[in-house]
Amino acid sequence: MVIALALGGGWGLLVSRVIVAMRGRRASDRRRRALRAPHVVARRRRARLAARLPRPVRVLAGAVVAAVGGLRRVRTRRATDRRFAHQVPVAVDLVRVAVQAGATPYLAVELAAGFAPPAVAEPLGGVLHHPRLGVAFVDALATAARNTPGLRPLTEALALAHRLGSPLGPALERVARDARRELRRRAEARARTVPVRLLFPLVFLVLPAFGLLTVVPSLVAGWHGI
Repeated sequence: MVIALALGGGWGLLVSRVIVAMRGRRASDRRRRALRAPHVVARRRRARLAARLPRPVRVLAGAVVAAVGGLRRVRTRRATDRRFAHQVPVAVDLVRVAVQAGATPYLAVELAAGFAPPAVAEPLGGVLHHPRLGVAFVDALATAARNTPGLRPLTEALALAHRLGSPLGPALERVARDARRELRRRAEARARTVPVRLLFPLVFLVLPAFGLLTVVPSLVAGWHGI
């Protein structure tokens, strides 16, 4: 009787330990899943779903996803370029106002970096960061021109004025005028593409709807009349 009770207690203890270990493992798995980034969980879920699809469907879906991703990247890059182009004249005007107030080119860039829009303030901040590390101001301007081609007219005017001591106000006024002229040219070019972009809704939406409302009823009426 004692042996049976001992065996029963041992088995009960062993089973309870196994159950507790399984519950602890499940709890740790739940915590691990909760700590995962949502995009990682979503990507793994999509991967498991894609693995269940036939190979031709996976290939076609991959091509579609790659094409859509490429178009999205192109649109994002174009939107970033347009936003940067709109912010450059503002930064040039800030530098020009600071120079007209008596600031040196370095101080003018520092003031402009503090008040310029974010897309332009970041490369201007890089221009200020390099001289603090011992790099010449002209070299920092050249580095900014290589990394951010949209700032090249501004950095070249600043470098020329810093090197030769030439008047900076007229040069900055010319840079701002050229930047705004480039913005107008881009806006006009984009406006000229509107008729081409309107062809898609016209061909695939308006014309089919017109056919459904005019041609199809006549065909149905004629067919019933026969």
